[in-house]
Amino acid sequence: MLRPVLNSVRSCAARFFQDRRGVSAIEFSLLAPLMISLYLGGVEISQGIGIDRKVTITAGAMSNLVAQNTTVSASDMTNFFNAASTIMAPYSTTPLKITVSCLTVDSTGKVTVKWSDTKNGTARTVGSTVTVPSALAVPNTSLIFSEVSYGYKPTIGYYISGTLTLSDQMYMTPRQSTTVTHT
Repeated sequence: MLRPVLNSVRSCAARFFQDRRGVSAIEFSLLAPLMISLYLGGVEISQGIGIDRKVTITAGAMSNLVAQNTTVSASDMTNFFNAASTIMAPYSTTPLKITVSCLTVDSTGKVTVKWSDTKNGTARTVGSTVTVPSALAVPNTSLIFSEVSYGYKPTIGYYISGTLTLSDQMYMTPRQSTTVTHT
């Protein structure tokens, strides 16, 4: 009487260990969180790289737009800042900070701020000194200096990294005159 019960248990155990029908469901349940994390991480990283690239393009465009003029007015700067907002599309411009300054280099190589204008940021103080790469500190010249920063909040990774500040800066020499004046 014990022998048929043991044979029955053995055959059930053998069938249980040979049955492969649920293996793919178990594998899926183990791999799905990893695959979803990789997908969402890839989306976050590509969006961050896209915004960082737009920040670099905006910094170059702001210096370039100002450097093409002999004088710029407040309305010109507003138009330039609006153009920068267009460059940042389709991303939000709320966390975007732009500062454009005209720097003068005196005969000793000292670099000071001639004028500065900003959107959502802090303008540099007129007369304050600025450190520039030594190759750009050519005596008796001017530079247009743009600084752009963007507070990027990853959608999912925000809880891990918080807000990331993406920033870039660009120097250009005035093209039409030795300096650009701000009216």
